[in-house]
Amino acid sequence: MRPEPLYSLFASVTSLPGIGPRISQLIKMIAGENLVDLLWHLPSGLIDRRYAPKVFEVKPGAIATLTVTINQHVPPPNRRLPYKIICSDETGQISLIFFHSHKTYLKRVLPEGEIRVISGTVEKFGQDLQMSHPDHIVTLAELDSIKAVEPIYRLTQGLSLKVLSKAIQNALENIPDFPEWQDPAYLNRQDWPTWKRAVLLIHTPEHQSDLEPTSPARQRLAYDQLLANQLALRLIRGQMRRTPGRAMNSTYTLLKKVEKAFPFKLTHSQKVALDEITADMSSSLRMNRLLQGDVGSGKTIVALLGMTIAIEAGYQTAFLAPTEILAQQHFDTIKSLVEDAGIRAALYTGRDKGKKRQSILDNLSSGDTQLVVGTHALFQEGVVFRDLAMAVIDEQHRFGVHQRMSLVEKGQSVDLLVMTATPIPRTLTLTTYGDMEVSRLTEKPTGRLPIDTRTIPVSRLNEVIAAVERAISRETKVYWVCPMIEESAVLDLAAAEERFLNLQSLFGDRVALIHGKMKGSEKDAVMKSFSKKGTDVLVATTVVEVGVDVPEATVMVIEHAERFGLAQLHQLRGRIGRSSQKSSCLLLYTGNPSALARDRLETIRKTQDGFLIAERDLYLRGAGDLMGARQSGLPEYKLVDFIEHANLIQTAQTDAKLILEKDPNLLTDRGRHLRLLLYLFEQDSGVKFLKIG
Repeated sequence: MRPEPLYSLFASVTSLPGIGPRISQLIKMIAGENLVDLLWHLPSGLIDRRYAPKVFEVKPGAIATLTVTINQHVPPPNRRLPYKIICSDETGQISLIFFHSHKTYLKRVLPEGEIRVISGTVEKFGQDLQMSHPDHIVTLAELDSIKAVEPIYRLTQGLSLKVLSKAIQNALENIPDFPEWQDPAYLNRQDWPTWKRAVLLIHTPEHQSDLEPTSPARQRLAYDQLLANQLALRLIRGQMRRTPGRAMNSTYTLLKKVEKAFPFKLTHSQKVALDEITADMSSSLRMNRLLQGDVGSGKTIVALLGMTIAIEAGYQTAFLAPTEILAQQHFDTIKSLVEDAGIRAALYTGRDKGKKRQSILDNLSSGDTQLVVGTHALFQEGVVFRDLAMAVIDEQHRFGVHQRMSLVEKGQSVDLLVMTATPIPRTLTLTTYGDMEVSRLTEKPTGRLPIDTRTIPVSRLNEVIAAVERAISRETKVYWVCPMIEESAVLDLAAAEERFLNLQSLFGDRVALIHGKMKGSEKDAVMKSFSKKGTDVLVATTVVEVGVDVPEATVMVIEHAERFGLAQLHQLRGRIGRSSQKSSCLLLYTGNPSALARDRLETIRKTQDGFLIAERDLYLRGAGDLMGARQSGLPEYKLVDFIEHANLIQTAQTDAKLILEKDPNLLTDRGRHLRLLLYLFEQDSGVKFLKIG
C-alpha cells in the first residue's frame, strides 16, 4: 500500500479543475495519468515576457508585453478577412489581428476606450506594427501576472500550452512538503534545494540555464530518481541472493555432446559467458544473469549449453521467445543440435490445440520433456512442470517483470538467464539491470564477414533495384524495409504495399510482403517461404518481427534511412551477414538530411560494434528517447540525463550500498523517509522485500 502522504500526488489528473475525460487522455499520452506525472513533465523551453517596451521602441519579431489603449474595432466586410483592433500608447500605434473570431467576445475582452495589457509576437506588416492573436490579454491590475517568464512544455495535437500549463500549476499547488530523505551533509555540499523547492523551481524557470540538466534543481530531482532506482535494484538483488538456489554440479558430458554438433567453435567471449553461467549454476545461490550480445553473436548457443547442465542434473529447462515465429526458429535450431545428445525437446505456443496441446502438457508435467521452447503460452495456469530448474528469456524487454516471474514461479529456486540483442550503454546497464549479473558477447562467430554498409541518395533507386536483381540471380535473398512515416502503422503499410507492387512488377512472385496487421499464420507462411525456396525479396514494414535467421539473406535495403534511430538501423542490419557470404546494407536517404540524421548514417556506415553504436545513440539522442519503450523496452527516466548525470549514477550506487549495509530494512528515521522516496518513483518492486517497521 502506498503511504498516505503520497495519496494526493497519485490522484488522477481529472481531479484538477477543467480537466475532463478528453483532456485527461491527451495529458496521459504525453505525461501520464496522475498529478505526479505532471510534476515530472519538465519544461522544454521558456518564453520571456519581461520585455515591456513602449510601442515606438518595440523590435519586430520579439515577444513583447505592451500596455495600450483600445482605440477602435474594425470588423471585416466578410468572414474570410481578419478582424482588426487598433490600439496605441503615447508613442505609437499597433493593430491586433484576429482570424475567425467572434465580435461579441472581442468587444468584451478588448472594450474601446479602456487600457489592456497584451503579450505576444510583434510583426511588421508594411509600415505598420501588428500582433496576431495575442497570447495573453489582461487588465492593468494583472500586469505582473504575465510580465514574467513562462515555461513551454511538450504538447500533443488537441492539447494547448495554456491548458497544460494551468494543469501543471494546479498540480504544483497540491504538492506536500516531505521530510528530507537525502543525507544533509551531501545536500549541503551539492548546494541543492529541498525536494519541494526543486519541483517548484524546475517549473518556474527565470533563465535558460534553469532548464539545463546541470541546474541544482534538476540535479536534485535526477539524484532522487537514481537513488530510488538503485535502492530498489539492490533490494531485489538481495532477495534473489537470499533465495537458495540449487547447486548443479556437472561432469559436462551432455554439454560436450551438444557442442560437438556445432558447425563452429565458440568465440572467446562465448566461452567467458558460459564459464560465468556454469559458475552461477554450480553455486548454492540462484542465477539472475543478463546475457547481452549483438544480433548474430551466438547468445542462443551459450544459453543452450547452460541448459544442458540443468538437464544433466535431472531437471527441466524452458526457453521463452516473444513471438511464434522466433519460438519456431529457436526450436528448429535447438532440436537439430540436441537430438544426437538424446535431449527430449518440445515446442509449445498458443497455436497448439486439442490432443497435440494435451500431449505436450502431459510430457511437461511427467518430466518426459527436458527442454521446452515456447511463447507467452508457457505462462498459462495449465502449464505444469515436473521440476523446472532453469528459464531462459530471449528479447527480455518484450516481457514484463510479472511475466518473467510467473515463469520462474513454475519451479523451485529457478535459475534465470535473460538475453537481449539490444546493445545497452554501460551507464544504462547500471540503472536498468543493477539487480543482475551481466555477461557480454562482443565478437561475431568465426567466419562471419563484415557487412558492407553504404549510404545512397534515393535518386539512385534504379541502381539499387539493379543490385537487388544481381543478388537474386546469385540465389541470395533480400530484405527491403520500408520507411517509418510519422509512426503511423497505416501509412507505413501503405508505403510498403506501394514498394511491394513496384518490385513485384519487376520480379513477379519472387517478392512477398510482410507487415504487422497480418495474422500469425500468414506471417509464418511468408517467413517460411523466404527462409526456404519460393520468396527471394521480402518487403517489410518496421513494425513486423523480421528476426528469423535466414543465412541466405545477404542484402538489406532500408528506405528513408534518415528517419530511423541508430539502434533500429543496427538491429535491421543484423538480419543479414549471418553466413560466410559477403553481405551489403544499402541505406537510402531522401533530400538533405539533418545534421543529426547525417551523424546517425555516418556512425552506422563506419562501425558494426553494437556497444559503440549504443553509446553514440545515447550521446546523440539523450536517454529520454533512447529509453522509451518504443525503442528498446527500457524504463523511462524523465529526470535523468545519462550524459550530464553520469557521475550521479555512480554516487547513487555507492549511497544505496552504504544505506542498506547500515539499515537493510530501512527502519531508521532516514530509512522510513527513503521508503517514501521508493513509492514516489514507483519502485514498489523493491519495497515489497522490506520488513514492515
